[in-house]
Amino acid sequence: MQGNPKVTLIERCLSCGSDELDNIISFGETPIADHLLEEGELGLEEIKAPLDLQYCRQCSLVQLGQSLDPGWMFDDSYPYFSSVTKSLLEHSKKTVTELIKQQGLDENSLVVEIACNDGYLLQYFQQASVPVLGIDPSPRQSQQAKEKGIEVLSRFFNKELASTLLGQGRQADVIIANNVLAHVPELNDFVAGIACLLAENGLLSIEVPYVVDLVENLEFDTVYHQHLCYFSVTALDLLFRRHGLYINNLCKLSIHGGSLRVYVGKQGHVSQIVRDYLFREQALGVGQFSYYLNFARGVRERRQKLVQLLSKLKYKGSRIAAYGAAAKGNTLLSYCGIGKDIIDYVVDRNPHKQGLFMSGSCLPIYPVEYLCEDQPDFVLLLAWNISEEVLKQQMDYRKQGGSFILPVPDIKII
Repeated sequence: MQGNPKVTLIERCLSCGSDELDNIISFGETPIADHLLEEGELGLEEIKAPLDLQYCRQCSLVQLGQSLDPGWMFDDSYPYFSSVTKSLLEHSKKTVTELIKQQGLDENSLVVEIACNDGYLLQYFQQASVPVLGIDPSPRQSQQAKEKGIEVLSRFFNKELASTLLGQGRQADVIIANNVLAHVPELNDFVAGIACLLAENGLLSIEVPYVVDLVENLEFDTVYHQHLCYFSVTALDLLFRRHGLYINNLCKLSIHGGSLRVYVGKQGHVSQIVRDYLFREQALGVGQFSYYLNFARGVRERRQKLVQLLSKLKYKGSRIAAYGAAAKGNTLLSYCGIGKDIIDYVVDRNPHKQGLFMSGSCLPIYPVEYLCEDQPDFVLLLAWNISEEVLKQQMDYRKQGGSFILPVPDIKII
């Protein structure tokens, strides 16, 4: 990453444009998530930006208080490669099989994925002889997708691009946009582009982290600079309807600590489950500021308990490492003030992260095999959202007496 990012204060709701925004919690000036450091950068002044969470009184959208230039965050140093996570590949393959059957896709169809990353999902459509188009601004990830034989447009998606594709006679039978809507500063332009590109009887399948899980499980570490928005069905419904789109169905997913997949179309055939979610959110108080103030109070208590546990273990002479140089880990370490005085190092399966250092804490990042070689007493599982996968993968470390500490949704030692 070159230079400092432009930081823009979000004074109006990214969805409805209201200026009635209330602050939920401030995480302070934090290092930029996924901005990993090279050895030569250690000791230099780090780039930091405010990380505040706020709530819109008009449409109930939870969003950050500041946005950073997307072109800066998703440049050629962006380290996230979807294919590294085995559980995500399995999840994606299952998704593709379901969509092909559900929509009757064949060699005459077109599937467009916005934020296709390294082709982790589109490869399965391609293997089934369904034509695909990927769109992703990150250079290294786009290149890996192209090496799989996938056509990729290396740019950000918006209405202008959708209009260009439509003018070329390309209209999507299925649009997939998984874990990207939260990253978009121009929400209405993005959704207008989807409405433009989607065929009249087409289907939008979109996955987003669910704000109710964020609140009820105190998943505060999923708040970081790339994630501008945190969606409820209520907020999504208002956003899509503004552009003539309807949430007709949805399902709950366990991936990424609790996500929603919503199925959206141009015709309104709203299922009972969607109505049930809207009613449940109303009953929970998703549309009330007090719901989020309780979350903020719980987060502060969680931070205190986690720091006390780690400090106690360290005081007793335990050696502690961490697993997962993920963006969420950046928020957790920074907000809790956890650094080299507590954690010795971080391990990660992603070879693009190994040999680098976590921002803020400056913890070195090693391959996951190092856990068995070094055998620390405890490992703080920063990537708790894939805990099942990690615990199976690290069975040898555990058999040798090592234990994992899960910080979310409940603090526990396994």
